[in-house]
Amino acid sequence: MKHLYYFKNLFSLIVFLFLSTVVFSQADRIRVFTDCNCDRNYIRQELSSIDHVRDQALADVQLFINNITNGSGGQTYQLNFRGNHKFANIKKEIEYQTSPTMTRDEIRKGLVQKILLGLLPFLMESDMADQILISLPKQSKFAKQAITEEDPWNNWIFEVYGRGSFNKESSRRRFNIEMGFEMDRVTEEWRIRGDVEFNISENRFESDEENFLSTRQHHYLSGSIVKSLGNHWSAGVFSGINHSTYRNINWSTHFQPAIEYNLFPYNEVLKREIVVAYKIGAIYNNYIEETLYGKQEELLYSHSVSAQMRFRQPWGDVSASLTGSSYLHDLTKNSLRFNGYAAIRVFKGLAIRPSANLELIRNQLNLPIGSASLEDILLRQRQIATDFELSFSIGLSYTFGSAFNNIVNTRL
Repeated sequence: MKHLYYFKNLFSLIVFLFLSTVVFSQADRIRVFTDCNCDRNYIRQELSSIDHVRDQALADVQLFINNITNGSGGQTYQLNFRGNHKFANIKKEIEYQTSPTMTRDEIRKGLVQKILLGLLPFLMESDMADQILISLPKQSKFAKQAITEEDPWNNWIFEVYGRGSFNKESSRRRFNIEMGFEMDRVTEEWRIRGDVEFNISENRFESDEENFLSTRQHHYLSGSIVKSLGNHWSAGVFSGINHSTYRNINWSTHFQPAIEYNLFPYNEVLKREIVVAYKIGAIYNNYIEETLYGKQEELLYSHSVSAQMRFRQPWGDVSASLTGSSYLHDLTKNSLRFNGYAAIRVFKGLAIRPSANLELIRNQLNLPIGSASLEDILLRQRQIATDFELSFSIGLSYTFGSAFNNIVNTRL
């Protein structure tokens, strides 16, 4: 079997990597374990000359692929290759950038090209080395120095979106429409965001005796400017205006400066981060109905402290965040929110996946006066008083059987 591997970099360098028709035994072929949020079937299909194993302890090469949204609206993939067994002294890291206009097929093809490039040092040290051919194109005598293309948009990204849905049954009808506009400008020094959204949802229930209609509206305009202050610090300003019938907000506006510190350098965000942020500012609320505290409008001052942790390592992924906030005029009016998720490899084949969300609520100053009707409660037409919100889930998986399976079969 012969495979042609094609790679094109910024300087128009093309590397053709392929294997000869020699059939390698499992003992000769390198074994690769891949952990990613990607199309593994496609990777196995395109890289069928290596063995893909399901347990990283059996692998000669452990490949961990992390991805995060980049400034263009696409994805930045970080490919970390770690040698195991006889390749323990080999490590390689490659970055792959995509744009929001690329199709899924283009993305996965580019990802396979990057995987091939990263596997090259390992293949050169394997029994397969003699079957590898690297070919470079001849440079044309008319080739000129590459000129950096100017960006006419100056790093600005814009998106306009709209969604609509309609559902009808004999006694129930649901309608929802959502429209929005987003803009972002991301550089090494600045991040500027702007968002506008209009959301209207209507639910109608009909019976022989009575009809119920629930209408909810949520509109907002928000913006932020964040400045990088070195490799650990950043500062910014957040502002916006919103309207929410569910939260009894006729209109509300806020202005909040913020500062953030990352324990690790920001260039390691794909692997690990521990971030602490502090916000303080003013909020003006104009209510649809008079609140429990006899307010039709009020100016509030609030602050919040949040801590966020993310680790993406060979043993699994862990993320958690803790946010506490309060109003400055009355510190007893506060809230505390925790979110956590983990996917942890316990031992060969066994993984545990717990998640939890908890919010302690003591700051519902916006609740309207009077008792909520049964209709409001059942249709979730307006927010009701509560001391907490809690959710928890846990999953467990154990995989066993053949460790080698390079076959892709998607039939029924």
